[in-house]
Amino acid sequence: MVPHILLAASLPLLPFCLSQPIRAISGGQILSVAPASSTCVGAPKPNECRTADQAAAAIGTSFAAYEITSPGEIAALISLMAFETDDFKYNVNYNSGNPGQGTRNMQSAAYNLQYAQSIPALSSSLQYVMGNPYAVRDLLTANDVSDFGSAAWFLITVCTEATRAALQSQGLAGTTPTADREAYWQRAARAFGAVE
Repeated sequence: MVPHILLAASLPLLPFCLSQPIRAISGGQILSVAPASSTCVGAPKPNECRTADQAAAAIGTSFAAYEITSPGEIAALISLMAFETDDFKYNVNYNSGNPGQGTRNMQSAAYNLQYAQSIPALSSSLQYVMGNPYAVRDLLTANDVSDFGSAAWFLITVCTEATRAALQSQGLAGTTPTADREAYWQRAARAFGAVE
């Protein structure tokens, strides 16, 4: 368990205060979901790449802040982020015609703006980049806590209670099922106890 005092520097980048201890998420668990996240050596975009240990720290912080505790939701969010970022190698979508798409869950520019507006520490910077989806995304991806926190924010802000209930009990919901997504979900479900 990570003491709250060690996180003081990163807390202003989240819109909530921690009300519970951080759920221990280990680099080993992340590595079991995203096997290529052991290193960033040779990564196509080294400045975007994060290892399993780096991802685990930021994910644990965001899940505590947004109170994500269900094994199904944890597995769903981590599998989504690992899938969307090619095992945490990217935080920008280079294969899309969607300007400004990014963060670790590859959300659209419209959601990036809503997310950035929810973070008080970004308000002074955000006023200068309004209307520029790339700059808004760059504000969010400049810090691992806000970069990885986007998935948890999306879950509690955008997803319906029905979607959350489905994630808690079944895992995959709200995405187009593919064999690759299913493989990530199965690994995450095993790593975080969402399945027997």
